[in-house]
Amino acid sequence: MIPEGTSEIEATVRAVLVDVLALDRARVATFRADTPLFGALPELDSMAVAGVLTELEDRLGIVIEDDEVDGEMLETFGALVTFAAGKALV
Repeated sequence: MIPEGTSEIEATVRAVLVDVLALDRARVATFRADTPLFGALPELDSMAVAGVLTELEDRLGIVIEDDEVDGEMLETFGALVTFAAGKALV
């Protein structure tokens, strides 16, 4: 479940996935909260994770600490949006 009031953050996460992973914009537009990411998207490998997180930091003005990065936050689109929203709305 994606938290209420996070539509701007959700849009930013979608844009980062398109820009960093070179995913099709129309494909990313269909992502729902339960859409699997890490392990399901070949483009999102361990090397690409760093690029996605760095770009989220830049665009949202947040800092993601190394110890906050785990498989759970990247498991689904909703989990990534929820994580980003939790950092950005603090």
